[in-house]
Amino acid sequence: MLEVVLPLSEPPFVADMGVGVHGVTTLEDVFLLPDLWQLHLYGYEGAVEVGGVVHRIAPGRASLIPPGAEVRYRYRGRSEHLYAHLRLDGTAERQVAQVMQDVGPSRPLITGLMRGALAAAPARAAAHLWTVLWQLTDAGPAGRDVADPVAVAAAHIEANLATSLSVAEVAKVAGVSHNHLTRLFRARTGSTVVAYIRRRRVERARHLLTASTLSVSAVAAAVGIPDLQAFNKVCRRELGQSPRAVRSFTQR
Repeated sequence: MLEVVLPLSEPPFVADMGVGVHGVTTLEDVFLLPDLWQLHLYGYEGAVEVGGVVHRIAPGRASLIPPGAEVRYRYRGRSEHLYAHLRLDGTAERQVAQVMQDVGPSRPLITGLMRGALAAAPARAAAHLWTVLWQLTDAGPAGRDVADPVAVAAAHIEANLATSLSVAEVAKVAGVSHNHLTRLFRARTGSTVVAYIRRRRVERARHLLTASTLSVSAVAAAVGIPDLQAFNKVCRRELGQSPRAVRSFTQR
């Protein structure tokens, strides 16, 4: 088995996740989860056999194993990885991903999302892992181990909208230069990285104002514009109304 198809129209249900440690008492394990996907981010050298195909395990590699697939792990000693067992119930947005891939420059991002999910509330944990799954489907066709810089950048932006993002920081995470990322973004999205960040902040702000009961100040902080005067200006310029007016309009 080289590829899998994931339904990603809805966030996953997280049945279990944590840090797995194997290879201490035995150098081989067999797993089969009848109803759950297995997501692993590895920190060791070894091998795993899925559907008769043997894949190399190495630090920075990730695997996606579908429900009902028997997997046979072979260790070289104590072996540690981050894992999540998930149920994917979406019926649309079916995306192809490799069973095993090198996550490349997106490794810090994926590691941070998975570790963050460990301590998060269920809904936030599901959101973190949903971002990870989308990132893994954006890594390219089978056999390609280089992650897509635009996908890596977009995932980092989504996970860090509440912070003070800079193009230089995003480019570093994506593993490319500032200028190259700008060129890639313009070719892919028709806009600059700065414009993309601004658009995503506004879209998230609109969503939080209309679909949540968060205070305006909390919404502003959640989208990385904690200065209320600046947030008000952004809403008036991009949405045509003040934050309170945006919220009031949807509640009529």
